[in-house]
Amino acid sequence: MLPTVAIVGRPNVGKSTLFNRLVGKRLALVDDQPGVTRDRREGEANLLGVDFTIVDTAGYEDEDAQSLPGRMRMQTQAAVDNCDVALFMIDARAGITPLDEEIARWLRANDTPVVLVANKAEGKAADDGVMESFSLGLGEPIPFSAEHGQGLADLFQALLPHIDREDAANEKDFYEDEESAPLKLAIVGRPNAGKSTLINKFLGENRLLTGPEAGITRDSIAVDWMWTSREGLDRPVRLIDTAGMRKRAKVQDKLEKLAVSDGLNAVNFAEVVVLLLDATRGLEAQDLRIADKVLEEGRALVIALNKWDTVENGSALYQGIKQALSDGLAQVRGVPIMTVSAASGKGLDDLIHVAFETRTAWSQRISTGQLNRWFETALEANPPPAPGGKRIKLRYITQNKTRPPTFVLFGTRLDDLPESYRRYLVNGIRKELGFGAVPVRLTLRSQKNPFATK
Repeated sequence: MLPTVAIVGRPNVGKSTLFNRLVGKRLALVDDQPGVTRDRREGEANLLGVDFTIVDTAGYEDEDAQSLPGRMRMQTQAAVDNCDVALFMIDARAGITPLDEEIARWLRANDTPVVLVANKAEGKAADDGVMESFSLGLGEPIPFSAEHGQGLADLFQALLPHIDREDAANEKDFYEDEESAPLKLAIVGRPNAGKSTLINKFLGENRLLTGPEAGITRDSIAVDWMWTSREGLDRPVRLIDTAGMRKRAKVQDKLEKLAVSDGLNAVNFAEVVVLLLDATRGLEAQDLRIADKVLEEGRALVIALNKWDTVENGSALYQGIKQALSDGLAQVRGVPIMTVSAASGKGLDDLIHVAFETRTAWSQRISTGQLNRWFETALEANPPPAPGGKRIKLRYITQNKTRPPTFVLFGTRLDDLPESYRRYLVNGIRKELGFGAVPVRLTLRSQKNPFATK
């Protein structure tokens, strides 16, 4: 049997137009007046080479179950119960209505996967409606035009895991391959911190030139290596050695400038960056500048205190560095701090283990449902302020990318939202949703007032 896709939504949002486009024929009646479709209609659909059964349903209406609209709604519910995935269609030009919100609540309570389609999205007039549809808690909407066929490729990508089981398995393998892909690990720090020595110790050979002179490394050198985890698994790592980064005012030599620039470029291509400190020299302002640069680029950061086996009164030193990092990197609390010895190899296995864990946190995606449940709890525990007596309304939040994890917060009067409240939300995301100390970006987006220019 072919997989089944059911199109649901309130009356007159374009369900039958989409149905006709997918089956390639005008099987369903289409008219401007709502309520033309009453019974479920099935057809054989094909989308970019994948076959499935498409079900057109009556417009969902909030009516008594015994009335005609109520009985039509029962047909829609039966279609959703028996399909592999539901296409929930809204009218992006009309925006979100109370009935859309009711349908979304019903679909969220159902076990059937849902793909949100913002129809009639051609042109800028639909932009606000598309953004507003994030508030339905059903993930990222697909801007679409059933009338003109715009957005078919995006619809295909969203449906594929549910309608092509072989490709869905391949997609699962793809994400598993991402997790097993080589960890791109850059080692940065001031000159003579022991970066090349550290990599040589990992490799078990003198692959990189080392010595007491500062600034031996000029080019960023990438070396592939296989680490055996605690579970006995071989995990590929791409180690990237970089030139020592001195304070900018001290960098006069042209070659050193190029080397530092090359090292900063290597940070951009890394996933996790180890900032290696010479523990015998403590933490200096230049270390904080380097750390800040790494976080600014959105890379995951781990601090490693090298030459730890030569340190006296290590406990006090460790606490002092930890406090100084906390004060100096206020935007990211709790960055992992590891104690290592590049010369003896002590602590290096723990360092790689933490680097892999950090990459996992840096790459994770939170479901919209889990994210908004946390969001509602955060708002209840600490409501946003009302500067000047005018309320700031925070409507919903979504994660729009990973690596680094990036979130978009929608609401009104967000220009007045204090930075302290923004930090409260970011810290909550890190602490409650498992992101730890990786950099988290939060973008504020206010909804436009459609009457502002009238």
